[in-house]
Amino acid sequence: MKIIRIFALVLSFAIVTTACTKLDEEIYDKIPGSAYPENDAQVANLSVEAYTKLRSFADDEGWWFLAQEITSDEFCAPTRGSDWEDGGKWVNMYRHTWTNDIEGVNRMWSAMWTGITTCNQILDMMGEMAETEAILAKKKEVESLRTLYYYFLIDNYGNVPYLTSAKNAPEYPYNTSRTQIYNNLIATLENSLPHLKAYDNKLMFTKYTAYALLAKLYLNAEVYTGTAQWEKASAYCDSVISGPYSLASDNKAPFVTNNSNSSEIIFSIPYDEDDFQGFRIHMRTLHYQQNLEFDMPVGPWNGLCAVPTFFDTYQATDKRREAYLLYGPRFNTKGVAIIDGLTFKPLNLDPNIPELVMPAGDFTPEIIRMTGARLGKYEIALGAKENLSNDFPLFRLTDFYLMKAEAEIRLGNNGDNYINPIRTRAGVSTWSGAGLDSLLAERGRELFCEGHRRQDLIRYSKWTQSWWKKDAHAPGLETFPIPKWATDVNSNLLLPPQ
Repeated sequence: MKIIRIFALVLSFAIVTTACTKLDEEIYDKIPGSAYPENDAQVANLSVEAYTKLRSFADDEGWWFLAQEITSDEFCAPTRGSDWEDGGKWVNMYRHTWTNDIEGVNRMWSAMWTGITTCNQILDMMGEMAETEAILAKKKEVESLRTLYYYFLIDNYGNVPYLTSAKNAPEYPYNTSRTQIYNNLIATLENSLPHLKAYDNKLMFTKYTAYALLAKLYLNAEVYTGTAQWEKASAYCDSVISGPYSLASDNKAPFVTNNSNSSEIIFSIPYDEDDFQGFRIHMRTLHYQQNLEFDMPVGPWNGLCAVPTFFDTYQATDKRREAYLLYGPRFNTKGVAIIDGLTFKPLNLDPNIPELVMPAGDFTPEIIRMTGARLGKYEIALGAKENLSNDFPLFRLTDFYLMKAEAEIRLGNNGDNYINPIRTRAGVSTWSGAGLDSLLAERGRELFCEGHRRQDLIRYSKWTQSWWKKDAHAPGLETFPIPKWATDVNSNLLLPPQ
């Protein structure tokens, strides 16, 4: 099992983590720093706990993936009668009417701070060890992984505390400006590059992961700091593209259950249905009776689906529509039509969902239960359980092809050579002289439900516009508010950055 191979390495010391903004816990209690680590294998294990904190990101425990997609123009969680009402949390995220006390805002903040704090605790511990070459390299790896958590944090919350130690953190930290944190993240990564390994390890923070994160930071520099950095974004995309990765021949290949060796994946979260749980997107999207389509021993929850106007952006000949979405008549593994458990009619998923909120008195049971194309991008293996074993790609090669094209177009150059291999694989015509609006649409079709859409819409200045069942709004919602529970504990978080 992948987790046994990579993450089920038991540290010989106890690490205590926190999701709060009071970050001053002790981190080890049994082996003195002078006696640990004793060998290279123990050094390698030092960072394990920091990686495991990514586990919560793909589901509602950590909310990162859901917050990036449900707030966008490509994915939604309709209210189906009384199902999926949940106090309005899904509709409020989609319509950009969230508050500072909504589940997604609360849990995402906690998940990101847990990752940052764990990294800082490990760095504090290593700071008390003799600095061998191996320890220095491990420090740089953990510092770089911390930049990833901070990248997610500033992308979603803007100004936040910037802490590089748990042991020496102030009891009630102040916010640091997004721009200053951005500059610190760039410096940390670029200083770490000489110490990071240049090899294809999709579960570790390698030199190529650093290149990828630097490309992301520079691509979004104008949003984060007010100053565009397209040249640097383009250069770091080159560093990723020239690495040990290649486009798969099949659109579905990077998302199959056993995708840990995908040629396209640069860095991923290694989910496992038994040993590293937390990826349940199939449960959230499949119709109640679609367990019969995959011989699943559990019943799905009939919820999330593609926004119908997004579904319509795929041409009928686009292979990605069939690879990424489930719609039309559904059959069990013996080829027999699946029957809806309430209407007793054959299950036929209509992509044209009529409303975001469908009260039982206003819509038929068929419409409420059977509308919306469902997410099929991540393979649902026969016999799949409540958690999938597919690794979730945080960084994938096609994203950097499209990022390279974007940077070049914004610089006044032609980006077709980086777009057309992706379109050719999808079975659609190539482009000549592609523009930014076309590229944004292509990013949506290729990167559907990979956690990029919210950021893309903000970078392209489309975030405030109206789309299906979501009204236009004024600027100011590009970041989420710091949770009320956090500001109640630490009122410094309400003050301007220090």
